[in-house]
Amino acid sequence: MAERTTTASFPGAAALRQTGRLYGLGLDVVRLTFRRPFQARELIQQFWFIASVSILPTALVSIPFGAVIALHIGSLTTQIGAQSFTGAASVLAIIQQASPIVTALLIAGAGGSAMCADLGSRTIREEIDAMEVLGVSPVQRLIVPRVLAAMGVAVFLNGMVSVVGVLGGYFFNVIMQNGTPGAYLASFSALAQLPDLWISEIKALIFGFVAGVVAAYRGLNPKGGPKGVGDAVNQSVVITFLLLFVLNLVLTTVYLQLVPPKGS
Repeated sequence: MAERTTTASFPGAAALRQTGRLYGLGLDVVRLTFRRPFQARELIQQFWFIASVSILPTALVSIPFGAVIALHIGSLTTQIGAQSFTGAASVLAIIQQASPIVTALLIAGAGGSAMCADLGSRTIREEIDAMEVLGVSPVQRLIVPRVLAAMGVAVFLNGMVSVVGVLGGYFFNVIMQNGTPGAYLASFSALAQLPDLWISEIKALIFGFVAGVVAAYRGLNPKGGPKGVGDAVNQSVVITFLLLFVLNLVLTTVYLQLVPPKGS
């Protein structure tokens, strides 16, 4: 008994337990994705819902993101006399970094918060417990379609953000900074490569999975009734943001080590 008490009161034990449960939920989602019956109707409904609440904010955010990156890089390349590389630098920054980050933040902030609130309200109304009593897996019935929908919407929005951001960067660089359209496009084609697009989509896919799992986990574990649901929504967004930035650092580091730059 003394050993159990010592283990339970160990500093950081609660955080480790929460991390382990979150990791276990992620493994359950992967495992149950391939088990029948697959909730195709729920997947379509959740995909449409997440997309409907995320498309407009994502498009509006991607324009200033692309503009800021293009303006800063254009100013920097002008100072060092490398205007011919403005297009490549700005487009690669948008595709590799800005697009998946913007997509993930909007998925977590808009779709993930709504997902967490929905699951949290079901939990405090004891609907999740009722499903378990009836022998229905809440993870397979509710969580898997929502996580897959978040992943699909993330990949879709990442492509949209890339296109809108590149167009916005082109406009601000060529129109506002008097850049040359031909040099902008030529430098991009000279330095960009197909893996740059693949890593962007892979990041979006992983970020969507993380956002969906974190939102589902916090929605399944609210504390304190309705007020706890609101707290769980806030916690899910904050936790997702922290995990996304750490994952982005890891994925970017691995990509730069495995894929050599074009022309090297």
